[in-house]
Amino acid sequence: MSAAQGPRKGSPAGDVTSPQEIRRRWDERAARDSFHYIVTRPDAWDEASFFASGERDYLLTVEPRIPALGLHPESATMLEVGCGVGRMTRSFSERFRRVVAVDASLEMLRRGRALHPNAPTIGWVLTSGADLRPIRSESMDFVYSFLVLQHVPDRRIALGYVGEMLRVLKRGGTFAFQFRSAREPSALGVKGRLLQPAIEWLREPILGIRLQDRIDRLLVARGHDPLKSDRTWSGVLLDVRRVLERVWAGGGSVLGVDGWGTPFTWCMGVKA
Repeated sequence: MSAAQGPRKGSPAGDVTSPQEIRRRWDERAARDSFHYIVTRPDAWDEASFFASGERDYLLTVEPRIPALGLHPESATMLEVGCGVGRMTRSFSERFRRVVAVDASLEMLRRGRALHPNAPTIGWVLTSGADLRPIRSESMDFVYSFLVLQHVPDRRIALGYVGEMLRVLKRGGTFAFQFRSAREPSALGVKGRLLQPAIEWLREPILGIRLQDRIDRLLVARGHDPLKSDRTWSGVLLDVRRVLERVWAGGGSVLGVDGWGTPFTWCMGVKA
């Protein structure tokens, strides 16, 4: 089992907790509308407003924490877990000496590179969807993740990512990551969440017959987005205490937890 405690080897194709399915479904979202599936809003994004939103989130979620974390961005190498097409990566690259931007979607990374053709301080790295294995242990000064763990479809993988963030941090390195410890109302509703496993099962071939297109058309007819109807979108909730235990097990010291019991729970700290 990987350092991130991912699914067992031999997970069947179509298992939404498998790294292959996580990658496939996020590649599909990236190809459909990468901006929309990174941050959803009622109207369409344009490039300028999309990256402006990343700058706003940098100022809201990173800038105020820099003093408490003792960060010196101009001399730091940082890891962004779940970079997508670089919505916040651009803001990081303007402040940090080096940014390593990782994502499980090859299509997201391809589009991210295309949107940042002249950004030599950014390194785009493909990960498995279950761990941060390409990143060397104790190589990062700062690790950050936002709007990512909330989409992970398996608790073992999500908690494993917390351990992986601690693994790649240098001693004295700092971290800030967001997860959900309470769920927002689902677009599918309570009944939809209960039916979600059945929807996922029906999407796979049955006696060689694929029902995915029919299921997706039914969801569209009922006003739902098929790409937001499985666990690679809705993800899992994480118990804050379990998250803290994983941080401590990785040698981390927690400096603060914000938003306990909300969809936007933040944990920040330092690797002792």
